[in-house]
Order: sequence, then structure tokens, then C-alpha cells
Amino acid sequence: MRYQEINAQRTDAWCASGWEWGKAITHEEYEKALRGEWHVRLTPTRDVPHEWFGEMKGKRVLGLASGGGQQIPIFSALGASCTVLDYSSRQCESERMVAQREGYRVEVVQADMSQRLPFEDGTFDLIFHPVSNCYVEEVKPIFRECYRVLKKGGVLLCGLDNGFAYIFDETGSHIKYKLPFNPLKDPEAYEDSIKNDWGITFSHTLEEQLGGQLEAGFTLTNLYEDTSGGGVLHEHHVPTFLATRAVK
Repeated sequence: MRYQEINAQRTDAWCASGWEWGKAITHEEYEKALRGEWHVRLTPTRDVPHEWFGEMKGKRVLGLASGGGQQIPIFSALGASCTVLDYSSRQCESERMVAQREGYRVEVVQADMSQRLPFEDGTFDLIFHPVSNCYVEEVKPIFRECYRVLKKGGVLLCGLDNGFAYIFDETGSHIKYKLPFNPLKDPEAYEDSIKNDWGITFSHTLEEQLGGQLEAGFTLTNLYEDTSGGGVLHEHHVPTFLATRAVK
């Protein structure tokens, strides 16, 4: 089984067990967004500044690996025309459920972002891409595809894992692994990933992730760091995530 298929199945199972990133927003939260009261996250704990988005009404937005009914309903409430791509069937179902409940239209595409995106060149004004690159072995092709499907002047918002936490064991307090963390090339890491229900995840450097955006042609305009929201590293205020804003 391809690692992408393993991860899709694990995501479905996490959603079924009440995973935080698989819980759709409530009707009340949607109504607040209609009134202009809203927030979304690219990383675990910090809200994305509203100015990173600009005016949303009339924009074509792609939620890349952004299923679950959390961000796309907000963007729809703000007047955007939204498409969401995710490989988890449960995350896609949540998107359809919220859209039907609230009465807006959304295009839901169940697909693998590690493959060529099923969209024409220059389709979108904005791509919202929360932390998910850690589930993909090679990230640079994703940034090239984002650049291709964005319009000139389009914005890419990414949540990224900086890879630091991957050196630690499941307790988060003892150094165990060397970087890069790649279960496909390390039998012990693969066994531990399956045993601990981590999915098949990969560490990526800032050189890969920031450099990958720049190599694709993007101009980086802003960024901030974030913690995981829990565990030893969070308690010691160690940032293990960052969010970036880049423009085509």
C-alpha cells in the first residue's frame, strides 16, 4: 500500500475518533462569519491575520489538504467561491455536510496533493494550505503546482512543520531519531509510526519549504512561528511550526 493511502485511512480513523482537525464548525460559528466575526488557523494555536487575506468576496479559493469543514465554510461565508481538495473521505464528507447545512456551494475534490493538481493553470486567487506537508515525502512539487494553478498576484498561505520535533520519541522528551525523519527509509521509524498511530510522516527543512516556495517563483511577504499547542516542547515555548504568506 502506498504511504498516501495509509495516511488517508489513518485520517479517516482519526476523524471517526474525534480528531481536533476533523471537527466541522458549528452553525453559530458560520453565522458569526457572516457578520464578519471569524478566525482560521494554518498552525495549531495562532490565528491567521485577516490582512493576509484581503477582500475575500468574489475570490476563487482552493483549500489544499484543508478538508473537514473548518476553514472553507468561513471563506464561503465571506463571499468566496471555494474548492477543497483532500484525500480523506471523511474530511470531504464534512465539507459537503456543512455546505448542505448552511446552503452554499462548494466543489469537493477527493485527491492526493502529492500528484499533479486537477486544475487548470491560473485558476485560483488564493490557496489555503494548513499543516499537511509533513504527510508528503517530497514537498517542492507541491509548491510548483500551487504556483501553476494560482493567478498572477495570487496568494499562497501555508502552515509548515519545521521538522525539529521529529528527533524526539513518542514522549516528546527523549532524543531518539536522526533527521531527516523518513519512515520509508528507516525501518525503526516505520515500525514506530505504525505502532504509535502517527501515520507515515516526514520531516522537512526550512530550506525545502521556504526555499521550495522561492524556487517555484513565489515572493515571500510574511511569516510567523507557532508551537504544537501541547507537550514538552510547547511547555518550553519551542516553536515547531510556522505560517507563511507568499505571492505569485
